[in-house]
Amino acid sequence: MNNDPLTHGLWELTAPPPPKTDTLSDDLHADVVVVGAGYTGLSAALKIGTAGRSCIVLEAEEIGFGGSGRNVGLVNAGLWLQPAEVRKVLGQPYGNRILSLLDQAPSVVYDLIAKYGISCEASRPGTLHCGVGAAGDRQLRERERQWQALGADVVLLDRNETAALTGSRRYSSALLDRRAGTIQPLAYARGLADAALGAGAQIFTRSAVISTTRLTDGSWRLSTPNGSVTARWVIVATNAYTVFPWSNLRTELVPLPYFNIATTPLPPAIRRSVLPHGHGIWDTKEVLTSARMDQAGRLIIGSVGALRYGGAPIHEAWAKRSMHRLFPQTRDIPFESAWWGTIGMTADHVPRFHHLADQVVTMCGYNGRGIGPGTVFGIALAELALGTRDLSQMPLACQPVHRITGRKVRETVYELGSVASHLVTDRV
Repeated sequence: MNNDPLTHGLWELTAPPPPKTDTLSDDLHADVVVVGAGYTGLSAALKIGTAGRSCIVLEAEEIGFGGSGRNVGLVNAGLWLQPAEVRKVLGQPYGNRILSLLDQAPSVVYDLIAKYGISCEASRPGTLHCGVGAAGDRQLRERERQWQALGADVVLLDRNETAALTGSRRYSSALLDRRAGTIQPLAYARGLADAALGAGAQIFTRSAVISTTRLTDGSWRLSTPNGSVTARWVIVATNAYTVFPWSNLRTELVPLPYFNIATTPLPPAIRRSVLPHGHGIWDTKEVLTSARMDQAGRLIIGSVGALRYGGAPIHEAWAKRSMHRLFPQTRDIPFESAWWGTIGMTADHVPRFHHLADQVVTMCGYNGRGIGPGTVFGIALAELALGTRDLSQMPLACQPVHRITGRKVRETVYELGSVASHLVTDRV
């Protein structure tokens, strides 16, 4: 996108083409206007369209331009935090409510894929959270205990069981989450857009919102360079890629850079020995490593870091070393593509729900769990706008926007810290 291969990399090379869209060039009316064509905005538009109400989506760039088209494609349940910590941070009823909703989020994603025939390399063997050392084993054992107490289909594997599913002897344990799986993330976003259009929604790309006006009848007019949309409800679905006129949302999110690098398709013999059952994995290290296969047999290695400035060659060299450490049989396999984006991190690692103004709502801060939460949160926001869900039934309590102190410092620490880490790790 935008003639930059480092934004969407492999996903743009292999996704089905996007549906045809135009730039807004008229003054239109709708029941709901959605800003942002990622998972949250598109699932909201699909829900509104299937309810028989009119919806217009305004996207500043292209469908899936933000995190929805750049992430690694792991469809996980829950949040990064363990269940007990989620309850502690959110209190009740929201702690249990969000745990229950996100427990089912992967099923919602895969059900939508099946219902609308979305071609996105959907696979659901589960994911593996892999333990590194004794501390990693303890963390995973506690995660297993807490999730099993909630009835989740998770099980802790020993070293040999982990090696059988990963194809690597480097991990001491792994938490297998059978609720989860993988998708081609940009293809999923484009498929949601197709489904939303089929349900009657309209999507306009290259149509950035440049101003908002509250009208005397209580509706909102959102203006773009060449047109406008007037609607009673506004759903802001831009998360870490939010810009004017809701740029204050960025003040409560620290952008965490994350990159992925993909090999060429592995030869069949090697492919059978690397993640042989198609599980996506990530580990318990602070600067984590993730890995997965795509449908064509490319191995995708990812970690924290930005592929810009002097960081790009350092991260790429680390990815090669990390791949060889985990899977020595891939030593002669070249890389084919690389890309990166930013994750919206909140201070307490839980998402946010905001009423930005009367009948202007958003959910943001997915903390690296965008696919499942983005999908179900979009549906929840749509139901609020449709009147089939009220504020007391939302997954999260409505909060004011809280500025993170030292946000720029944290952003710099994330980016430079990942460079420092990748300079020295996996050299032996």
